[in-house]
Amino acid sequence: MKEIKVTDIKGIQIGQAEDVNAGTGCTVIICKEGATAGVDVRGGGPATRETDLLNPINMVQQIHAVMLSGGSAFGLDAASGAMQYLEEHDCGFDMQVAHVPIVCGASLFDLSVGDPKVRPDKAMGYQACLNSEQNLFEEGNHGAGTGASVGKVLGFDKAMKSGIGMSGMETGGIQVAAVVAVNACGNVVDYETNEQLAGIYDAATNTIIDAKDAVIAQIEQMAALAQGNTTIGCIVTNAKLDKAQCTKIAGIAHNGYARAIHPVHTMSDGDTIFVLSTGEVEAMPDAIGILATEVMAKAINRAVKAADSAYGLKAYKDIHS
Repeated sequence: MKEIKVTDIKGIQIGQAEDVNAGTGCTVIICKEGATAGVDVRGGGPATRETDLLNPINMVQQIHAVMLSGGSAFGLDAASGAMQYLEEHDCGFDMQVAHVPIVCGASLFDLSVGDPKVRPDKAMGYQACLNSEQNLFEEGNHGAGTGASVGKVLGFDKAMKSGIGMSGMETGGIQVAAVVAVNACGNVVDYETNEQLAGIYDAATNTIIDAKDAVIAQIEQMAALAQGNTTIGCIVTNAKLDKAQCTKIAGIAHNGYARAIHPVHTMSDGDTIFVLSTGEVEAMPDAIGILATEVMAKAINRAVKAADSAYGLKAYKDIHS
């Protein structure tokens, strides 16, 4: 078993673009030749694009890109930039009169930081695609993770800075990698030890308050959790999977969310995972699900550990020196 990057998977390119001052950005994962895909949306407040066509009963079998972005529902516009880029490269389904690429996407809410009037748009999405030609990817405050934060159970004023992370594994020629932008309502914990990594910040003690305890303490108040969250990610593998198997593995990979985010899949999160299969190597789907869970949980941990303090929010590095 060795660690890999998502770009070690043949046919995959990844790029990011961001506006640091505005506190938002986007990350695109491209497969120009097409990849079999699935999705599982678990959170109660998603902002997504082209997820219905990934239902195994529907016609389209392959897609050409996944766009992860900030900007809430406004940020879904970044996928239009990927559509333009892919059409310029003759990628997509040949409909005689045009090549029609399929770009799926999901957006997280980062309007609470920076400038809420600036969101990922077509131009930013296109720039991310151009950057993918050099496979430009950085963890932390970059791309879709630029304005990400965690630990908003008691309000945004107690949140901490998060970001975007990547993790991958290869064993016996099978490759599985995860990319995830972590913008959870809950806290992020070490997926192996349950140590609090980032979340509800107590400035008086410079420590993190357990988010599960904070929610239970409000159980009789009928209080709504803070709005504006969502963790969005993508599993990429070279394993040969059909559309139904991709969909199932997207669901299994949410176990990675559950291992690293407490609480997860709340009514104010739009937690979403896509799966892309390039179909190169035969593999046991259940084994792919195990690896997908592992790399997703690790990528979530890496996202908060790589984040830097910004927009008035403390980061993991500030309290785990």
